[in-house]
Amino acid sequence: MTPDIWSNRIRREKQTLACMLRLYCKAHHGGKKSLCPACRKLLEHAWKRLDLCPFENAKPVCVRCPHNCHASRDRAELRKIMRYAGPRLLWRHPLLALLHILDSKKHPQRSDST
Repeated sequence: MTPDIWSNRIRREKQTLACMLRLYCKAHHGGKKSLCPACRKLLEHAWKRLDLCPFENAKPVCVRCPHNCHASRDRAELRKIMRYAGPRLLWRHPLLALLHILDSKKHPQRSDST
């Protein structure tokens, strides 16, 4: 991982989400090398929402965020995916999992630009 992974919270969140979706899609939709169309669409939507995050690099993990970026249906789907992939992420991508755990301890703060 590049040093940028330490400083760019949004980029790290995107990478973590992509890894979680790959784990979930492979187990539930048979995706071998790439995501199924439904998971790809969900990932692209989530990435767009992350790009628009009002917290920018001070972004908390989604479960602690006071701002609802996703519609309730998408939020429920992402919660299901994260519940499945979160524990497995620790074995497949331990550094990302550890950083995600550390990020979950932070409290949300809006950036000065908002």
